[in-house]
Amino acid sequence: MNLLNSDTEILFPVRVIPSLRDLRGAQWMELIDRLTNLPAENDEVVAFSLMMVRLGGCNACNADSFRAMRGCTHCARLTIRRFKNSDQDLIDLLKSAREEVREYLDKYQ
Repeated sequence: MNLLNSDTEILFPVRVIPSLRDLRGAQWMELIDRLTNLPAENDEVVAFSLMMVRLGGCNACNADSFRAMRGCTHCARLTIRRFKNSDQDLIDLLKSAREEVREYLDKYQ
């Protein structure tokens, strides 16, 4: 019997982004709508993934964990629902992650 959920990946999957739309306020919805229409390799989408990996603790997840068995979509939705600060704080975290991604790309491209 395979206990691993087919929704489980190694790190936060970009395909989950649209499912996070309805979890916060208007500012968050606008962000998710914008990200949903961008290609996966866009630096803002990559930064969003980095932010989610950090918030959700994806780097500590493994195939035997309860989180992995529930799937990435469920975990990501819980992560955003449980975030205690404002939508603006989430957007600020994204901006910071985007700066990191851009610095990295500038350095290694």
